[in-house]
Amino acid sequence: MLEKLRHHGQMSDALRTMVFLTLSGGFQDGYTYMGRGQVFANAQTGNVILFGVHLCSGEWAAALRYLTPVVAFGAGVYFSAWVRHRFGEGRRLHWRQLVLGIEILLLFAVGFLPNTLDIAANVLVSFVCAMQVQAFRKVRGNAYASTMCIGNLRSGVQCLFDWRHNGDAAALRKALQYLTIITVFAVGAVFGSLLSQTVGVRVIWCSCALLAVSFFLMFSREEEA
Repeated sequence: MLEKLRHHGQMSDALRTMVFLTLSGGFQDGYTYMGRGQVFANAQTGNVILFGVHLCSGEWAAALRYLTPVVAFGAGVYFSAWVRHRFGEGRRLHWRQLVLGIEILLLFAVGFLPNTLDIAANVLVSFVCAMQVQAFRKVRGNAYASTMCIGNLRSGVQCLFDWRHNGDAAALRKALQYLTIITVFAVGAVFGSLLSQTVGVRVIWCSCALLAVSFFLMFSREEEA
């Protein structure tokens, strides 16, 4: 079972907030890959590889399709850092809630873009993903990513090793927590993939709803056990 502790302080790193953020992160990747031209919203390593492959093949338009989300991701990280620098001392609204509000607005706009504007849609979704991964980097005090799995997998296996070889019960709880994160991300990716094919481009609004839940959860000051 996951660690049953009361979470005191801001809800941005609470487990329940993480669940909705991670569902949204997985959903966005499934959405852009299956519904927006097989481009990754989050996995920029994959985009860089595909950019290089198409570039070497002389497929300039395809190469550009994979380069633009990488650039947008970098811009999103920078913008999120700027939001924290500019509004980090806010009292009425936490700066991470401001980030979520901007994410929701941008993703809502993506739902109006037709498939003829897939490049623009992928740019916006990658920008949003970068803002999220930059703003939300911990869950219950442990480093994690809500829009990708590689770091979570590495951390989870390390915790599993610590438990197995050192008898550290806390490490086992952390390993299970990372496993939960990865599973939630996968569930989001599955639904994002399926719904983007059956509902169409406006299904990204489901991600807006998930982010809105996290936004309102952050008005709480603690998480119940």
